Amino acid sequence: MREKLLVKTSGSLPGKTDMLVIFSADGNPLQNRGKTVFEQTGMNWKALTGAAEYKGQAGQHVEVLLPDNLAAKRLIVFGAGALDAKSAAGEKKALDFGTRTYWERLGGKLVALLERTPGEKATLIMDEKLFDSRAIAQMVAGMHLRHYRFDKYKTEKSGDNTASDERTRLAVTLRVKGKSGVDKRIDTAMAIVQGTILARNLVHEPPNVLGPEQFAHEAKALQDFGVKVEILDEEKLEKLGMGALLAVAKGSVRPARMAVMKWNGGGKSQQPVALVGKGVVFDTGGISIKPAGSMQDMKADMGGAAAVTGLMKAAALRKAKCNIVGVIGLVENMPDGEAYRPGDIITAMSGTTVEIVNTDAEGRLVLADLLWYAQQTFKPGVMINLATLTGAIMVALGQDYAGLFANDDRLASQLSAAGEVSGEKLWRMPMGVAYDRLIKSRFADIKNSGGRFGGAITAAQFLQKFVRDVPWAHLDIAGVGFASPASDTNRAWASGFGVAVLDQFLQDNYEKDNCET
Repeated sequence: MREKLLVKTSGSLPGKTDMLVIFSADGNPLQNRGKTVFEQTGMNWKALTGAAEYKGQAGQHVEVLLPDNLAAKRLIVFGAGALDAKSAAGEKKALDFGTRTYWERLGGKLVALLERTPGEKATLIMDEKLFDSRAIAQMVAGMHLRHYRFDKYKTEKSGDNTASDERTRLAVTLRVKGKSGVDKRIDTAMAIVQGTILARNLVHEPPNVLGPEQFAHEAKALQDFGVKVEILDEEKLEKLGMGALLAVAKGSVRPARMAVMKWNGGGKSQQPVALVGKGVVFDTGGISIKPAGSMQDMKADMGGAAAVTGLMKAAALRKAKCNIVGVIGLVENMPDGEAYRPGDIITAMSGTTVEIVNTDAEGRLVLADLLWYAQQTFKPGVMINLATLTGAIMVALGQDYAGLFANDDRLASQLSAAGEVSGEKLWRMPMGVAYDRLIKSRFADIKNSGGRFGGAITAAQFLQKFVRDVPWAHLDIAGVGFASPASDTNRAWASGFGVAVLDQFLQDNYEKDNCET
C-alpha cells in the first residue's frame, strides 16, 4: 500500500528541483509567473510549442532538458486546458471543464507524468490566473487518488513502485499565492481523499485477513479522530432480534459484528443522517453457491460498509458540521452444515418473515435488519444505504453509474446533484408496487429474491419493506465499487466509491456553513 507522495505549498519559489512545472491554457500564451520563468531560459515560446505541436490542451505537455538559467534538470510545460466555457467546448464532454472532476483528473494526469519522469523533486508554479484555491486543492486531491496503489502484500516492488518504504517516491512543492487559504482548501479536499483511500484499502484486504471482527476493529480505530464507535457482538445482535443478519452469518465460523459510528458535528436538536452499509466480508453465495470464476472478487462484497467507514473518517477529519450515524453489518456468507438454506423462513428484526429462495441474495437480509435498527434507534432525518447488491445493476447501467433508488424525490435529486459534482455519478431507477408481486411469498410475508427480471429493482423493493416514514435511498454500487475501468484518478482495483458523493451530499444539504471543496 503505497503512500509515498508528499505534497506541500510554498509562498516563495523553492531552490533546486528535478522537475519545474509551469502551466499554460488551451490556445493561450503563458501567464504571469509561468511566463517569467520561461523567459529566463531565453527560448522562443512559439518555436518550442510549434515544434512540439503543443497547444495547451488539458494534460498535454512538452519537456525541456537542462534549461538555461533555471535550477532544474527539466522544465515541463503542462496544459491546463481552456480558460473559459467557449474555448472549452471541444473538451467539455470529456473532462467537464472547470468542475471538481476536471481539476481532479488534471491532477491525476500530472502526477502520472511526474511519476514516470526521472527525479524525486518537482516544483509546480500555480499561477493565480489559471488556478484559484479550489482548483489547486482539487488537483492535489486528484494527484493523491491517482498515486494510490495497494501493494501491501507484494514482497518485491516493480514498475513505478519503490522497494524502500523509507525512500520518498515523489516530493511536490506548489508555489502558490495566499498559502494559508490554499492550505485550508487542501486540508478539506484531503479529508475526502483519506476517507476514499480507507475505503479502497478495506476493499483490497484479502478475506482471510479482514473478517467481521477485524473490520469492526478498523471501524473502532476511528475513535482516534473523534468518532464515537460501538461494536455489537453476536449476543447483542441476538438480543436485538436481528434474525435476518444472523441467518446469513450462520454458515461461517467467524461471528457477525455490527459497528455503529457516530459523528456529532451539528446541533443537539439536529436529526442525524443515517448511513447504512452492507459488510459481507466474503460471499460464496452460501448453499446457492456461486460459480468458481471470479469468486475471489467477492472479498469486495463489503464495499458499502467500506464506503460508510471511509465517509465517517472524512467527516471527522474535516470537522463536518452535521450529525451522522454510520451503521455497518459485518458477516461472512459460507456454506457449511449450519448455513441457512433455500426454503428456510426467517424472522427479521422488524418482525417480517422472509422465505429464503436464494442464499446468494444475502446482502438485502443484512441491510433489512440494519435499516430497521437505524431508524428505530436514531430517528434519522434521512437514511441512505450503500451495497454491492446486485449483478443486475451492472446489466442495466454498466460501470459508469451507481443505481439510485429512493422513496423521496427531493432526496433523489439531492443525491443526483452531489453525484454530478463529486464525479461519483448516480442514475435513478424505477420503483413501484407492481414489483412487489415478484417478491411475494407463498409461505411467508416476502421472499428474498424476485428472480432474473428487474433484479436490482426487486432488491430495492425488498429493502423498502424495512423502511417506514423516513426519506430513504438505496445506492447499488456493484458496478462501480471494484473492478471498474481505470481512470485519471484511479489505477487500483477498488475505487472507494461512495465516500465523495456522500460527503458532497452532506456539505450541500446538512451543514450550516457550506464548506465546498
